[in-house]
Amino acid sequence: MRLIIFDCDGTLVDSQHMIVAAMTTAFIANGLTPPERGHMVRHVGLSVPEAMSAMTGVAGGASIIKLSADYRAAFSALRKAANIADPMFPGARESLLALAARDDVALAIATGKSRRGLDALLEREGLASVFMTIQTADDAPSKPHPAMIHQAMDAVGANPAETVMIGDTTFDVLMARAASVTAIGVSWGYHDAAELTQSGAVAVAGDFRELVGLVLPGERMVAA
Repeated sequence: MRLIIFDCDGTLVDSQHMIVAAMTTAFIANGLTPPERGHMVRHVGLSVPEAMSAMTGVAGGASIIKLSADYRAAFSALRKAANIADPMFPGARESLLALAARDDVALAIATGKSRRGLDALLEREGLASVFMTIQTADDAPSKPHPAMIHQAMDAVGANPAETVMIGDTTFDVLMARAASVTAIGVSWGYHDAAELTQSGAVAVAGDFRELVGLVLPGERMVAA
């Protein structure tokens, strides 16, 4: 069985506007100057505390805990207000449903999002039943630590040769390399194709049709 593990933000969902708005709110609430947008999205993929530490230069502690909590609260409020969208990327839904329908494929998620946030997203999109195992920042160390991939493989009984990690950041690629699994990048996220390739991605897809062909060579998808 082929285990296909997807990152979420920047890979399946275009959440950058929500993330930037929530981070801006959290930084201001803590009396800090928000980083510029590009610097914020560079850290998407890490767990929230890791991202906050990277952006502030503060290695953990009470200030990072509070900043992270304020970010999560702001993100939740934005989701409930529904005034900033975080849509799925074109072709994502169709590709997931087509892959999930196969007997020789198991789908998983490995994300820096919280489980609560991911559950809300999957419920909204009607995709909760698509994934055989879900690994979040609540379950394991932050990317690029390989724990989430190891846990996903254990959950479905897959080995590294049968597993592929799909993501938009070097954190995803480095996590895959640390777990000795194949990494495939996507070009529509937060790190560019050259960075993904240099980090060890075997290929970088330009859209979901190409991505499915890379994951399952010889397969073709109907255009979204």
